[in-house]
Amino acid sequence: MSQVSVRDAPIALYIDADACPVKEEAYKVAFRHSLKVFVVANTPIAVPRHPLVERVTVPSGPDAADDFIAGRAIRGDVVVTTDVPLAARCVAAGADVIAPNGRPFTRDSIGMALATRNLMEDLRSAGAVTGGPKPFGPRDRSAFLSALDLAIVRLKRAGFAAGTPG
Repeated sequence: MSQVSVRDAPIALYIDADACPVKEEAYKVAFRHSLKVFVVANTPIAVPRHPLVERVTVPSGPDAADDFIAGRAIRGDVVVTTDVPLAARCVAAGADVIAPNGRPFTRDSIGMALATRNLMEDLRSAGAVTGGPKPFGPRDRSAFLSALDLAIVRLKRAGFAAGTPG
């Protein structure tokens, strides 16, 4: 699939869905703004029967979902993921990227996020006890809803259109 220019495509929402705890919240915000949602995973995931939602099941394998999303997300799109390398690819393409806890990945923050991720991966592989992320809670869910809505409103104000491709 060839990438379309920003002017030819409405805002799309891509969800890296395999371990995403905020899919239902993302659907609600997307429906309110009439955005097309691509739910991308390497296993079939239940999605609402709605004309704005498209389930994309990619082949199993390393980075297949990431490659699908990163190959399509452009400036004017929003990506939901916890995957820092995927976030870096999408930020580089100009997309807005938000973690399920509401934290945005930006050009200013992605370098530190990648460095932290790589450090933690090195510590884990060396056997260091690093602990995991804090439990996902209601505050995270609320922060995500606010961040997603804000990102979409900003894009609309910048002239990006909602709605499905013609």
